[in-house]
Amino acid sequence: MKTIEVSTHTGRLDKVVSEIEPTISRSRAKKLIDDGDITVNGEVKKPKYPVEIGDKISISNPEPQAINLEPENIPLDIVYEDDDVIVVNKPQGMVVHPSAGHPNHTLVNALLFHSPLSTINGEYRPGIVHRIDKDTSGLLMVAKNDAAHKFLSSQLKKQKNLRRYVALVHGRITENSGVVNAPIGRSLNDRKKQAVIIDGRPAVTHFEVLERFQQYTLVSCRLETGRTHQIRVHMKYIEHPIVGDPLYGPRKTIKGNGQFLHAQELGFEHPTTHELMTFSAPIPPIFEKVLTNLRLTQPLKS
Repeated sequence: MKTIEVSTHTGRLDKVVSEIEPTISRSRAKKLIDDGDITVNGEVKKPKYPVEIGDKISISNPEPQAINLEPENIPLDIVYEDDDVIVVNKPQGMVVHPSAGHPNHTLVNALLFHSPLSTINGEYRPGIVHRIDKDTSGLLMVAKNDAAHKFLSSQLKKQKNLRRYVALVHGRITENSGVVNAPIGRSLNDRKKQAVIIDGRPAVTHFEVLERFQQYTLVSCRLETGRTHQIRVHMKYIEHPIVGDPLYGPRKTIKGNGQFLHAQELGFEHPTTHELMTFSAPIPPIFEKVLTNLRLTQPLKS
């Protein structure tokens, strides 16, 4: 831990850190701030915090873990593939791309063994156009070349893709459908979590009730935006957290392999043929087993 009392530099916290510590880039500073490894006067701040003369900045700069990205012969559930794109059904428990906490055995390692991938999304995320959480199952589109990657990313940015999830949530939702329009950013209380905050990034989730039980509701959720943990955060925000969610749900829940959230439908315009393509993937067996049990034990009384 290194603590510096600011005597000359002022401005945004991430910029000031990169100026007073030349070995830390501004992007690295932002990540350290977001992770809570940089504090001001003993408090966690945001990257845009305005540093003033006399502020004491404490920096804990852990050495990044080296990652040796290697192809791995891991079976893949490929739903569709051609020269430009792969649509894969990711199982629960698999991380999408390597990181300090998960240096290998990821979806990217498996994809590299299977096929060449685009290179424009960084060394550790080749081909990855969008992500889903480790313990969320379902469909992802992966780019095999840079042209396809740019085209698919542009669709995501313009909100032209179809991304529909199915989720089992706590409580009985009385409305048949609804829209959660609430900005999301990093939680001010727990840096490992996202939360609905006033100055967060715009986030919109459309939901529709599929089936009701005595204590739970099965919903379909369509993403209009794609923020980190968006559906998980939004469902908690409306007081219907996802069943099995270890981060945003209650302790008393149905046990499984993580949250009962599945990316069921994926649609996009093909980068070369411009054909509108839509894919679907059945929910995992453990999810189906829980639904079958609820239909038997918690049917709604007429």
